[in-house]
Amino acid sequence: MPHDAIATCPICGGELAVTRLHCRSCATTLEGDFNVGRFARLSREQFALLESFLRSKGNLKEMERELGISYPTVRARVEALLRALGLADDTAIDDEPVEPNAAGQGGSLEAASAAVDMAAARREVLERLARREIDAASAAAELRALGG
Repeated sequence: MPHDAIATCPICGGELAVTRLHCRSCATTLEGDFNVGRFARLSREQFALLESFLRSKGNLKEMERELGISYPTVRARVEALLRALGLADDTAIDDEPVEPNAAGQGGSLEAASAAVDMAAARREVLERLARREIDAASAAAELRALGG
C-alpha cells in the first residue's frame, strides 16, 4: 500500500526532491528532479484546515464552529496556510500608512489585529503541544509556518 510522500526532510527540515517516478500500469520509470508541489509541503494540520476551508466554502465562522476554535485562531491559521502555500499578500499591511493609535504609538488597526491573531495562533499551537496532540517537530513546523 503506497504512503503519502513527505516534502520536508525529517532531519534538517529542508525541502525533499522527488527523483524517480514509476507507472504501476505500464512499468515506465522517469528519473529526474521533480517538484512535489505546494500542497505536498503542507503539514497534516494545515491540510485538514484546507479541507475545512473548502467544506465551509471559505466561511470562517463556519470553520470556527466545525473546528471548535476561536475566530481569531481560524483567521491566523488561514493566514499561516496562505503563507505556507506562497499565496499570502503581505504587502497589504506593509503598504498602509502608519497612524498613531489611541496610545500614541504608531501602527494600523489591521497590524494590531494581525499581531493579536498571530499570538493566538502561537498560543494554540503551544497548548496542543502541551496536551500532547502534536509532537515537538510538528509544533516547531507550525510555528515556523506562522512566521512573524
